[in-house]
Amino acid sequence: MVGYKYDTEEEAIIARKDCADYKGLPINEGDETIYWVDFNYSELDLFWYICCYEGLEVVLGEPYEFNVTETFP
Repeated sequence: MVGYKYDTEEEAIIARKDCADYKGLPINEGDETIYWVDFNYSELDLFWYICCYEGLEVVLGEPYEFNVTETFP
């Protein structure tokens, strides 16, 4: 996966907020869209991450490649 990896949930929350602030979200109080991106937690790898989307590098810097272990039922 290409994106951004965080050791703590707090770091991921701050990154998500920085992205929302950059986009001016939410535009109005009570808006349904309050974040530009969201983060996920990999329970098997024990880290939080944000997938790379066009334009995020302006806020979060250059994305990098890392592995996320997925399980399937």
